[in-house]
Amino acid sequence: MKDLEMRQVYTQTIQGLAEKDQKILALEADLASSMGTSKLKEKLGDRYINVGIMEAQEMSAAAGLAVTGFIPFIHTFAPFATRRSFDQVFLSLGYAKNHAVIVGTDPGVTAEMNGGTHMPFEDIALMRVIPGNNIYEVSDPYQFKAILTYAHTAKGLFYIRTIRKQAKSLYNEKEDFSKGYCRLKKGTHGTIFASGIMVEEALQAADDLEEKGISVQVIDLFRIKPMNEEVVIEAAKLGPIITAENHNVIGGLGSAVAEIIAENHPTKMKRIGVKEQFGQVGKLDYLKEVYGLKANDISKAMIDLLK
Repeated sequence: MKDLEMRQVYTQTIQGLAEKDQKILALEADLASSMGTSKLKEKLGDRYINVGIMEAQEMSAAAGLAVTGFIPFIHTFAPFATRRSFDQVFLSLGYAKNHAVIVGTDPGVTAEMNGGTHMPFEDIALMRVIPGNNIYEVSDPYQFKAILTYAHTAKGLFYIRTIRKQAKSLYNEKEDFSKGYCRLKKGTHGTIFASGIMVEEALQAADDLEEKGISVQVIDLFRIKPMNEEVVIEAAKLGPIITAENHNVIGGLGSAVAEIIAENHPTKMKRIGVKEQFGQVGKLDYLKEVYGLKANDISKAMIDLLK
């Protein structure tokens, strides 16, 4: 599992679940080659549906199938799964209380050379306002498989945000993901909450800070909604908080954490993320630098808060 790309994790997990449950369907929006789901078509037959480049219709079709008892797993680019299809997701899936799993891929700067039109910094913000929606941003292959498996057996609407390519392995098959967060590093001076590709940057920042005599804990807060309020309040009591996300600082992980802190235990906080900017074409390292999503941006912010 640790050597698989995230798209391979998706394909293999859905195939395994579908072999045991004939109600599972896979919906694709003409991205079979990009996501590797062409293999699912071979295995699932009529339970694999490619709607073409019509994401709104993909959501509507999924809703109709869910009403008849099927469990649709829906994949497309993150901006098209959310921004382009928002009304269908909100009404046909959310409002109608249908059980469906939406997987939005290549979020934020990971869209790289596809550029600004395919680079969502707003998808979590949009999905957060849908009542009852469950939102996850996965950072690791084992975590991705576990969340997909859970989404199959649970009820309601799910939005899972992930890269398609290789992700650094942070966990193993024995990890417990039921709490919605994992503490990857202990610390006493403050906390870094991160999700997705920013978890690795957060760990590097914590190591850099440790060399300066600053001890911070790193928590992968992968379940963004419903967020585990207890761990956030506990962190607020410990000291300053940094949130690090591959998303607009408005409406995403940082906003969700800030809301909990403001109502329960106000403390110093800094949100690391994209600030009022659109996407652009570029390689991942370049884009991380441009948008201030590097480990040094996180460590500098923590040092400033501790002053």
